[in-house]
Amino acid sequence: MRDSRALTATLAAGGLLLAATAPATAGTTGHRRVVSADPVDWTPHVLDGIVHSIAMAGNTVIVGGSFSAVQEAGADARPLPRHNLFAFDARTGRIVKDFDPHVAGPVLALAAGENGTVYAGGAFGLVNGDTQRGLARLRLDNGETVGSFGGAALRDGAVYTMARRGRHLYVGGDFTGVGGAARTALARLDAETGRADPSFTIQPAIPRYGRVKVYSLAVNSRGDRLAVDGAFMELGGLRRPQLGLIDLRRGKVAPWKSEAYAPECKETFPSYVRGLDFSPDGKYFVVVTTGGVHGKNTLCDTAARFETYKTGSRIKPTWVNHTGGDSLYSVAVTGAAVYVGGHQRWMNNPRGRDSAGPGAVSRPGIAALDSRTGRALRWNPTRERGVGVRAFLAHRNGLFVGSDTTELGRERHGRIGMFPMK
Repeated sequence: MRDSRALTATLAAGGLLLAATAPATAGTTGHRRVVSADPVDWTPHVLDGIVHSIAMAGNTVIVGGSFSAVQEAGADARPLPRHNLFAFDARTGRIVKDFDPHVAGPVLALAAGENGTVYAGGAFGLVNGDTQRGLARLRLDNGETVGSFGGAALRDGAVYTMARRGRHLYVGGDFTGVGGAARTALARLDAETGRADPSFTIQPAIPRYGRVKVYSLAVNSRGDRLAVDGAFMELGGLRRPQLGLIDLRRGKVAPWKSEAYAPECKETFPSYVRGLDFSPDGKYFVVVTTGGVHGKNTLCDTAARFETYKTGSRIKPTWVNHTGGDSLYSVAVTGAAVYVGGHQRWMNNPRGRDSAGPGAVSRPGIAALDSRTGRALRWNPTRERGVGVRAFLAHRNGLFVGSDTTELGRERHGRIGMFPMK
């Protein structure tokens, strides 16, 4: 275990403490090396439920999910009630006492905002007793909603994923309207008012099953590509089975098409894409999936890298790593590694069928892959598998991990932990 005071002193001596105004966002934080396999000992514990999302604004870490109580590390710490959302100091693990909003429903997505605020999305209807359907902007100093963001409201459904880029907030889910406009599963909102951008009307269509859904989205560091995956077969009227790229500078679907996720997995997983994340330079991205045991030519239960700026109608992944039948839900790309999490038992396992095939390596619940080859790196802290990792957040001092279990790196870490830089 890492002592919090020693770690803080080390980071300060190396000039690595987070700037007070710099938010950490997925796909924009590069690491020179793989993080330590020994988690810090100061992260707080989430005492029940599941962590779905993590965001960071300056030195404040914000955690969203479905839970009712949290507790600081240490034998004498007392449980504190929290309603699906809380925050703590990224250097010490101290819970922010004044940030205690009452969110009446799961918080599934978070994004850091300007001026000490955070955006929260999910399946809720009330925040602090006031109507706030699926979207809210909250002040980190007191947990109150920001009134100017009042234009953001879902017509129905929920928000599963979001990303802020400057004055824009991109949201995805299974809604049919948001920000005062008809939008199916995908929208771009004004980050100040919450109103839907009338110039951005690209929408997914033709559900893979049930209703159209966007499970994950990300904007690359160059700000010119938005990657979207989910339960759809078309994007902006063009065939894009479960995955597509949008050219944000031209305002249209990019000439990037892959049939990699067109094949079916099990009947119980008609749509199986889940997490995605861009590399820090924005030149490639990685998608992780569920799906169950299936043929070796499918991308069920895999991590796969794709090149952002390739063009064509049948783009194939640069590499694929198979779990052999276990789901992956989350991914974080830092350049030094591609971190994947789920409830997997193995990686490097293309011939596994709920078993360890030739060449498989044990990587329970969490793994680091080589960004160039896709092969599993030696890093193997392990975690209690449960349902799986639902949230990663890479930042300059390490990697936060959120899940539904209480063991990470062979230590007790209640549903959230952090691997520091070595």
